[in-house]
Amino acid sequence: MRSSLKALVAVILATPLFATVAVQAGELAPPQGEVVLTVTGSIDTSNAAEGAVFDLAMLEALGMHTTVTVTPWYDGARTFSGPLGADLLKAVGAVGSTLKVTALNDYVTEIPVEDFQRYPVILATRLDGAEMSVRDKGPIFVIYPFDDAPELNNETYYGRSAWQVKSIEVK
Repeated sequence: MRSSLKALVAVILATPLFATVAVQAGELAPPQGEVVLTVTGSIDTSNAAEGAVFDLAMLEALGMHTTVTVTPWYDGARTFSGPLGADLLKAVGAVGSTLKVTALNDYVTEIPVEDFQRYPVILATRLDGAEMSVRDKGPIFVIYPFDDAPELNNETYYGRSAWQVKSIEVK
């Protein structure tokens, strides 16, 4: 039985499919479109000299998640979609406790990594199904699930909800 298991493992490891998955898991492809996010700092995976760079398609390929919530910036509940912040951190192999998030207008906020682990914080790239433009707080807007976790409805979390995000430094 033991030799059969070893033989099975050897076959699986030798198959091209497994090899492809293993290589993809440790690498980050280069962006094909315009770079919308740069992740630097304490990361294990990068695809550019400056760190890990993402175009919109790469971000959305991390998996799209949706939250419908009321925010101080829009009238009524709106639908925000994008990858989870936790999935981005996993993709770049982030090792740190704080995220320095910088917006296009150089607004900077610090977000504890714990927020991304505790809550399904979305890096919203879409608002009500449409790609977020810079004019409407895009291309990336940090969105907490305000309606699902009432403790988030305060100035601390509103201040962490940066819009027009261009970079994240893992510290």
